[in-house]
Amino acid sequence: MYDILFFVALPYVALVLFFLVGITRYRRRPFSVTSLSSQFLENRKHFWSTVPFHYGVIGVLLLHLAGLMIPDTMLAWNAAPVRLVVLEVTGLALGLMALFGLVNSMIRRVQSPRIRIITNKSDWVLLALLLIQIVLGILVAIYNGWGSSWFAASATPWLWSLFTLNPDLSYVAGMPLLVKLHIINAFLMIGFFPFTRLIHVIVIPNPYLWRKTQVVRWNRDRKRLRIRD
Repeated sequence: MYDILFFVALPYVALVLFFLVGITRYRRRPFSVTSLSSQFLENRKHFWSTVPFHYGVIGVLLLHLAGLMIPDTMLAWNAAPVRLVVLEVTGLALGLMALFGLVNSMIRRVQSPRIRIITNKSDWVLLALLLIQIVLGILVAIYNGWGSSWFAASATPWLWSLFTLNPDLSYVAGMPLLVKLHIINAFLMIGFFPFTRLIHVIVIPNPYLWRKTQVVRWNRDRKRLRIRD
């Protein structure tokens, strides 16, 4: 029963919320689909939180996407022990990088009064879910190693069975607890995703590819402002 609840019902509910609420929000409240960047309010700590977090998360997501889209190629790559170790170490390093950036982001939002004011409850819930997800991912990499192989061999067929509306629980029923918690939290984030500012990542800013560079003109003496800071 629990497997059906967490690995069949939860994924479908999360995906329905993701698409239904996301599309509805974009059509009815398009100006709410924004990252609400706080870089102008505080930039020094912003760099050490945003840059490592984004690089780490994007790298980890690309590895997961490769395991989902080209599992046979990944398994062939992992057939050589050296290549397998390189891939596992790379994934763990990216996870640690993402954790470093996320922790810095949370500290920044606590320590900076200006950032704390613009941080709402949904931001803290999202940060907590991200923290849990990254920590679980790191623990899985440490205690349930060779994840790139068993993900391609077990998690990928289960995910594709969901997409084809024929869920096969046999692939996930015997997975370790850490892996199951990692999967459950991932779908909780997907379901909560369209209610947060993180929804901006699915809106591809195509005009940025060909529009002219934005020019910023200062009406104040920047040197004097730096001295005051």
